[in-house]
Amino acid sequence: MSEVVKLSVAEGIATIALNRPHVMNAMDGEMMQQLRPIAELVEHDASVRVVVLRGEGTAFMAGGDVAVFHQHLAELPKLIVNWGREMHAAFLAMRRMGKPVLASVHGAVAGAGFSLMCAADLAIAATGTRFTLAYANIGASPDGGSTYFLPHLVGYKAAMEMIMLPDHFDAETARARGLVNWVVPPESLAAETLRIARRLAMGPTSAYAEAKRLVNQSLSPLEAQMEQELQAFARCAQGLDFKEGVIAFLEKRKPVFRGA
Repeated sequence: MSEVVKLSVAEGIATIALNRPHVMNAMDGEMMQQLRPIAELVEHDASVRVVVLRGEGTAFMAGGDVAVFHQHLAELPKLIVNWGREMHAAFLAMRRMGKPVLASVHGAVAGAGFSLMCAADLAIAATGTRFTLAYANIGASPDGGSTYFLPHLVGYKAAMEMIMLPDHFDAETARARGLVNWVVPPESLAAETLRIARRLAMGPTSAYAEAKRLVNQSLSPLEAQMEQELQAFARCAQGLDFKEGVIAFLEKRKPVFRGA
């Protein structure tokens, strides 16, 4: 099994790096299955005081790997639920852990990558980063907790716009919408990420944990929403629109959806 998720720990900072750069870190089943144990390990590692999420290569994460979806179209509804539960367990660990999680994003942030960024407590983006929720482009409903996070982050109507009309937008727009905290030049992203991570690592992490627990507690149950997302995505994967969306994506043409 290749190392498609990498973990390193230094100075109390755990860095989780997505490592499929040849496909802009598009998430496949292997990545979902590797991300869960790493997230759960970091969650329970007392030496870790802050977590950084980043992507190798030219992008943070360009969503799910549509080519893999195409390879498994017949059994995809079942796989979506099985793989998705692994991904969701990883995202839940990041949201649940009593330590700050900082997403450091660049290049492309789409689909599951968008959801992962939303699951983080804080986010820093390089200028030039492009964001899109993307799911509707292949005839799918969102997963990764984005239907939970987005209404709280941007409001109902803005969330529905991103879901139904998933146009790309830039880093400054993401900051204006409350999706990222900081925007920096690409050449400064690594240094600024480390500066913020070190500041968090030296902070009152017990107080951070209590504050994170209280804020999460003030919202509706995330785990139940995630399970509903998987079941909805699986139903989409049974339809003709989803098959058309996947094939059109790979053929680099605009899909013709028929509402089926």
